[in-house]
Amino acid sequence: MQYDVIVIGSGPGGYVGAIRCAQLGLKTAVIEKYSTFGGTCLNVGCIPSKALLDTSEHYHNAAHNFETHGINLSNLSIDVQKMIDRKNEVIAQNTAGITFLFKKNKIDTYEGVGSFVDKNTIKVTKQDGSTEELKAKNIIIATGSKPTALPFLPVDKKRIITSTEALNLTEVPKHLIVIGGGVIGLELGSVYARLGAKVSVVEYAKSIIGTMDGGLGKELQRVLKKSLGMEFLLGHKVTGASAKGKKVTVTAEDAKGQPVSIEGDYCIVAVGRTAYTEGLGLENIGIKTEERGNKITVNEHMETSVEGVYAIGDVVRGAMLAHKAEDEGTYVAERIVGQKPHIDYNLIPGVVYTWPEVASVGKTEEQLKEAGVKYKSGSFSFKASGRAKASGDTDGFIKVLADAETDELLGVHMIGPRAADMIAEAVVAMEYRASAEDIGRICHAHPTFTEAFKEAALAATANRAIHA
Repeated sequence: MQYDVIVIGSGPGGYVGAIRCAQLGLKTAVIEKYSTFGGTCLNVGCIPSKALLDTSEHYHNAAHNFETHGINLSNLSIDVQKMIDRKNEVIAQNTAGITFLFKKNKIDTYEGVGSFVDKNTIKVTKQDGSTEELKAKNIIIATGSKPTALPFLPVDKKRIITSTEALNLTEVPKHLIVIGGGVIGLELGSVYARLGAKVSVVEYAKSIIGTMDGGLGKELQRVLKKSLGMEFLLGHKVTGASAKGKKVTVTAEDAKGQPVSIEGDYCIVAVGRTAYTEGLGLENIGIKTEERGNKITVNEHMETSVEGVYAIGDVVRGAMLAHKAEDEGTYVAERIVGQKPHIDYNLIPGVVYTWPEVASVGKTEEQLKEAGVKYKSGSFSFKASGRAKASGDTDGFIKVLADAETDELLGVHMIGPRAADMIAEAVVAMEYRASAEDIGRICHAHPTFTEAFKEAALAATANRAIHA
């Protein structure tokens, strides 16, 4: 079969890129090695983890917060299997949606492993071992990533597990050890802490969510410790883990180099993700991967060293985020037909779906200081928000960073209720190069959580927040 574009992988980058190609009139095919579309995000990542986060948040609120609203419950319990079944139904609905969109846009799909024969020929190896070859003028590699494996931390997928297995536990752990204080570890740790597990987070760095503004990590750690009893062992270097029966032992060295041993019944290894390129046959067309992270090198137009072969998403440089991959998929499709799309990587928001949620866009204070940029900062606490008081969500704050001379927004950092949704206003504002005063003068509905953004912007503008 001859195509204009073949996309290898059907995750957010792959399926969005394929749909945009089809919309632009390109004859498009998608190759997916699994029986369902959607990649990591829809099957074992973003979507199922959010389903479990929502269920566990409902349970936690019922157990700890309903009484303050005058709602009294007794004999509260969690049906873990029903929680998992609901999560699986959410996955099924979303993956079926991708199947529908492929049919709607007349995209051909092939199940199997796609590998390069040459730069215009892809061999599809099916599960039964049979093969067929497809040809295209352009190839988009969108194979995503997998959990990073550490040689001294053997994962048995039973007691020492990755995020994938953590989505399918059949019981609430008594003591869950999480190795890694990043987004994945904290989200999954939150799920089981809300359901009653003791959770210990072991992190090599001296702070959690280290890529975000430092103030956010400090506040999130404080709230997770206060509200969920989560324990944090920061500055600890993990040296090994072993499982015996129902017991897991994690060994580490603390900041002073002293040995530490932690015992639990499950351990999640969440130390990051590695680009997935196995079986692609990149060597057949002369593409090499980077030593660190196994990523494929691309130019500013997402094109590899081989003309007509593109790579997007987790398999290339930049943040491993579904929405970043989606934008890159759209970008490549539009480049192929001669358009001139644009992505501002500084304005791709990052989100942690704990509660409170954490969201960030633009530069952090640490980055501005390192670059020697003169800036002003304004913060507003949700403790002073009328809407937050009404809902009982008063933890967290919004911080606005603006240029000291021009007042242009340089970064917005939020930890609080619905921060994942509120960050969009900051992204739009920064795309149009708004000033802090612009946000302060825009009328925000009352009472809403977004008023806190307005107040933080006013605080950054001559320190004139009204309610602080």
